[in-house]
Amino acid sequence: MFEKIEELERRYQELEALLADPAVLGNQPEFRKLSREHSDLSALVESYRNYKKVLVEITGNRELLADPEMKEMAEAELEALEEQQAALEAEIKLLLLPKDPNDNKSVILEIRAGTGGDEAALFAGDLFRMYGRYAESNRWRVEVISASESEKGGFKEIVASVEGDGVFAKLKYESGTHRVQRVPETEAQGRIHTSACTVAIMPEAEDVDIDINPADLKIDVYRSSGAGGQHVNTTDSAVRITHLPTGTVVACQEERSQIKNRAKAMKVLKTRILDTIMQEQSARLAADRKQQVGSGDRSERIRTYNFPQGRMTDHRIGLTLYRLDAIMAGDIGEITDSLRAYYQMEALKQQSEAA
Repeated sequence: MFEKIEELERRYQELEALLADPAVLGNQPEFRKLSREHSDLSALVESYRNYKKVLVEITGNRELLADPEMKEMAEAELEALEEQQAALEAEIKLLLLPKDPNDNKSVILEIRAGTGGDEAALFAGDLFRMYGRYAESNRWRVEVISASESEKGGFKEIVASVEGDGVFAKLKYESGTHRVQRVPETEAQGRIHTSACTVAIMPEAEDVDIDINPADLKIDVYRSSGAGGQHVNTTDSAVRITHLPTGTVVACQEERSQIKNRAKAMKVLKTRILDTIMQEQSARLAADRKQQVGSGDRSERIRTYNFPQGRMTDHRIGLTLYRLDAIMAGDIGEITDSLRAYYQMEALKQQSEAA
């Protein structure tokens, strides 16, 4: 392990020299590429350098154990240093885990009301607001691509892009079935109803990720429906794109411009097709290793939001928090961090078992 890190540290030093080279500074594409590589290595190199400093201090303190006057102080310092050593070793192992190439990408977020009728649609709206507020706290940009509102509020379905740095890394474990238990406003007897929504978090496809043959597309334009004033009824601005080989259908009518709607629909179409490919690859890997870790399986019930008890439980990691109001207001950082830590530990276990 440490031979590999030494090699990466040498590469880090090489990158530092290259980034100071005027020839590289004048070549912006190359400079950005090398800067990303330098940034990716910085946390690992910093942890490794701290680790080497701690080893030197441990050696020095062990030598002091032979001195009766310094022994007590050396023993106390040695205990603290050995704890630091163990913590840094664990940190380095995590940093050495293979990086998910999609972690830095923006995402397409899809929320669909499931069982529960109007109450499920209302909860879909609540979930969308929750993610929107979390995005705002991270300075991400949220843009609605398509939405199908229900009669009593909320959404039967809503699709949006969430753009920013590291969006997929933080949200990728949100995919799955979210269950809500609460008393609907229309419930006269005060009975608790259970409803559900499905959430899909898909890394936004780039042109280099997937190539679609225009001949495989059927594109329909039609008049928008819903809010929007006179323009809605006079212009064929809404766009529906069907990918014939897979049967994937995407519609967009949020913009007044047909060109903008078409661009948004294509972005979602590419993302959905790429997501299907990724899901198939993930399923094959799961069959090979008998366990699927962090797959984002849409059919999996991942979380329950119990309003009478003010409780949120994530069933995958057994995390229960009694601050549901704050969570629904977008304070989900503790949940996303706990999920990332859990799946990193699972990956470490698999890595050690394979070694």
